[in-house]
Order: sequence, then C-alpha cells, then structure tokens
Amino acid sequence: MTIRGYAHAHPRRVTAVVSAVGYALVLGTFAGVLPVFPAIGEQTVLLLSDAIAVINTCALSALLLGYYFVKRGRIRAHRAAMLTAFALILLFLVAYLWKVGGGFEKEIVIEQGQFLAAYAGVVHPLYLAMLAIHILLSALAVPVVVHAVVLGLSHDVAELPDTDHPLAGKLAVASWSLSLALGVVTYWLLNHVYSWVPR
Repeated sequence: MTIRGYAHAHPRRVTAVVSAVGYALVLGTFAGVLPVFPAIGEQTVLLLSDAIAVINTCALSALLLGYYFVKRGRIRAHRAAMLTAFALILLFLVAYLWKVGGGFEKEIVIEQGQFLAAYAGVVHPLYLAMLAIHILLSALAVPVVVHAVVLGLSHDVAELPDTDHPLAGKLAVASWSLSLALGVVTYWLLNHVYSWVPR
C-alpha cells in the first residue's frame, strides 16, 4: 500500500502521528532535550524574528486566498494556496525552533515615552493576552490543519465533500488565521512599538 493509500484509508491515524511529531519537536526544543540547533547570536535572532513575521504574513495571505478560492469553486487555486500556506508554516516552524533552540526569546518592555506608555498597566496585559491566544490557537490548530491537509492530499476532489475536510478546513482557517494575525500584531508591538529584553 502506498503512503497516499494508507492516508486515504486511515487519515486520522496519519493526522495523529504527524501532529505528535510536531508537538514533540516543539516541546523537546523548549525543554532543551533536542539540542539540534546550532547556537546563534543576537543579530541572527533578530533576523529570524523579522523573517518569521514575513513568513506568517505570507501564510495568512495564502490562507485567506485559499478560503476565497474555495468559496468561488476554484478548487485547484484553493489547493495551491492552502499547500503554500502549509509549506510556509513548516518553514515558520523551522525558523522558530532555530530561534528558540539556538538563541533566545524576547520579553516586552514598555519604556517611558513610548506609545501609550502611561497605560502600560493595560497595554502589557493586553499584549500578553494576545500572545497567549496566539500560542494557544497555534497549538490547538495543529491537528485540525494537519487533518485537513491529509484529507486534501489523500482523497480525490469528488470524495472530499463526504469527508471531514470541509469542517476541518473551516476550523483550520478560523483558528489558524486568528493565530497568525495575532502573531503578526504581537511581533510589531514587541519589535517596532516597544522594547524588549532577552528571556
């Protein structure tokens, strides 16, 4: 049996395995038990931060285009846009894990004289809430996104309406889009509106 044939017969199993590998990579990197990323300096961390924001913006654009295309029945364009978005998220994952595993994360600092600094007691918790929602949705969206992709790649177009693909796709677009949008907003706040210190 081919990989596509197995995924066609057992899409949920394939989704579970791929999702588990993704979670293990992320958790292993954060826990420091997967020291596979070479150490990088501050300039590389900054470059990766900017690159991640560009990747996420492109992924969000591709995702919204994919949604637009499927609503108009342009299935091939929808498939191309969604696979582009998925490839960009894989690229994001590599860049993000390299930034964290080889470098460091940043913590926001609101300094006097910066935008709405007088309201730092409100802005800081709001930033943390947006970041928390971004991270939570990123984590929760993984199996939904993977399931939609597995179904899309393993089934013919005519079969997809009779699978979980339409529902998984809607959930994936909603959660993934909000996560990506919040990721871009928090990037701008952290890197271009306020200051930061290594964490």
